[in-house]
Amino acid sequence: MGYLEKNNLLLQQVDGFFDLAKDKEAIAEFLEEVETKTRHFRDEHTRLETLIAEGYYIDFYELYTRTEIDCVYEVLSQEAFSFQSFMAISKFYRDYALKTDDQKQYLETYQQRIAVVALTLANGDSSKAVEYAKAMIQQRYQPATPTFLNAGKQKRGEFVSCFLLQVEDSLNSINYNLATAMQLSKIGGGVAINLSKLRAQGEAIKQVENACKGVVPVMKLFEDAFNYADQMGQRKGAGAVYLNIFHWDVEAFLDTKKINADEKSRIQTLSVGLMIPDKFFELAKANEPFYVFAPLTVEKAFGESLDDFDIDTRYDELVAHPDVKKRALNARQLLTQIAQTQFESGYPYIVYKSQANRMHALDGIGEIKMSNLCTEIFQLQTPTIITDYGQSDEIGYDISCNLGSLNIVNVMESRLLEESVCSAVDALTAVSNQSMIANAPGVSKANTDFHAIGLGAMNLHGFLAKNQIPYESECAKEFAQSFFMAVNFYSIKRSMELAKEHGQRFAQFERSRYADGTYFKNYKQIDYRPISERVKQLFTGIELPGPKQWTDLCNDVMEHGLYHAYRLAIAPTQSIAYIQNATPSIAPVVEHVETRTYGNAITYYPMPYLSRDTYFAYKSAYHMDMMKVIDLIAVIQPHVDQGISTVLYVTNETSTRDLARLYVYAWHKGLKSLYYTRTKNLTIDDCLACSV
Repeated sequence: MGYLEKNNLLLQQVDGFFDLAKDKEAIAEFLEEVETKTRHFRDEHTRLETLIAEGYYIDFYELYTRTEIDCVYEVLSQEAFSFQSFMAISKFYRDYALKTDDQKQYLETYQQRIAVVALTLANGDSSKAVEYAKAMIQQRYQPATPTFLNAGKQKRGEFVSCFLLQVEDSLNSINYNLATAMQLSKIGGGVAINLSKLRAQGEAIKQVENACKGVVPVMKLFEDAFNYADQMGQRKGAGAVYLNIFHWDVEAFLDTKKINADEKSRIQTLSVGLMIPDKFFELAKANEPFYVFAPLTVEKAFGESLDDFDIDTRYDELVAHPDVKKRALNARQLLTQIAQTQFESGYPYIVYKSQANRMHALDGIGEIKMSNLCTEIFQLQTPTIITDYGQSDEIGYDISCNLGSLNIVNVMESRLLEESVCSAVDALTAVSNQSMIANAPGVSKANTDFHAIGLGAMNLHGFLAKNQIPYESECAKEFAQSFFMAVNFYSIKRSMELAKEHGQRFAQFERSRYADGTYFKNYKQIDYRPISERVKQLFTGIELPGPKQWTDLCNDVMEHGLYHAYRLAIAPTQSIAYIQNATPSIAPVVEHVETRTYGNAITYYPMPYLSRDTYFAYKSAYHMDMMKVIDLIAVIQPHVDQGISTVLYVTNETSTRDLARLYVYAWHKGLKSLYYTRTKNLTIDDCLACSV
């Protein structure tokens, strides 16, 4: 019997519960196949030297002595690591392990991949290499897929997860961003593009009315570009486009994701998202007329683009100006249309633009314009003006996402919270410092000036279930608030220390809320440490900062500055979480045993720590109160300087009105964004908690 068959047998019940031993048998069976397909070497140095000579690895011997490399492998050998699920081991060897060019032989184990990643990120610092290796093999910290996949390889993509670009209203800018997006997609990055400044369908070009085709044809161009440019087939190209909801083309933009959309306008592989200022929700709440505007006429009337215009405070000026082309829509009906489109496709993403900027600690430097493919990145952008050949371009700030995640279970159980955060921040800083992307000058400029990173977390539901804490409970909220408060504290502390060590602050630090101390106001007044004995017990042996420690940190930051303009962002982590045997991100799980299909094969993934004792703590997201899920995200968001990728889970029993209410509730609770909406048709058999 093969490993797939054994894995599939775990669904067969033994004494009324899943036969989880079959999954362990599948791991053992798979390891036997790995052994036969692995190219073996006499010793570790022979392996490294051979793979360097054959063009697989970079030359680590230019950075380290043989003894220093031995220290890294010794740390890894001391840890009794083993894969905890068939999904974990198969995912690693299928998608991450280095293989021969013909893909027929494995060239590294999980431990060897960690060694290579650690040696690469440490860049010659042997003590850091050991530190990173220890954090990864103990699965306290996990680099994002591009870093974990590409580090140490000669033939590789970048270590960066995704990029954000914005298009100005010119063909030069469209061409420039199209080319840049293809270059970034080629190296394995997902790319999001803001189209909000483009003139609308029917607007004038060179005073010729009705000449412009609007945003939809530009969307098609980007979709084709991402389908063509991928990372040598290893990772598919992925893109997203964003549009301000007050843009004239918003209805056509949404229609591209309808099932019955005309093939000429239908967008199949490109993700779409809406930037929604507060004013829209205020108009919907008051049931007042909602106007969309033609951007070119706004530019001509006010000398600034619609996307730069402060709609929250100046909306009435737009409505009243006789030269601004506008038309009235019904805000409540548009919310319903958004909900209908999400039921059909999962899109659009929703970004609460005003809320994101209200919480933006760098609002004195620039404005948040959009988000990324997973709606957790929130950084300032400035325009890039592309001129004609022979003239100088004006390069602004674009965005890159350097991501990694803490495994909450292993961080908490090791009692190494501060150490784990510091290791993660340093590892992510190395990704930033080693990333120089010449073909995206706006990205390179921002990376050089801001050193932005995005540390996130995974396995929240796994931690709660292991400790038999319901995800929707007050106890879960109390734990999450204290945990992410502490992660925020230690990430700021480490960034301050790096600023001291490097003698360098991020650009224009003095214009941020960190510099004048206003960022720390709540922390100096409110004690976010746990109150209940149950949650206090969870943090036994872990030092949590209170107002006194926050006040001291505030003073240190005001004196020494911060190295990173942005530090925290909670990404989805679906793929990389399998290897960690973790639940994805901070999201609730959808099944006790997840089903994944690869080609014609089906793999089953039991949730971490699944047992009779933890079973009922793994309530499916589809049976949860989404408002309580939003409540949990809402207590975390104030401690995350960027965003949180938040999925809504709805069923066939959810109405479009119910879904629209969730959008409004999330806005009211202070979320910065909503990612996908996932829909499931419930049947009587779907309540697994009653059947096992």
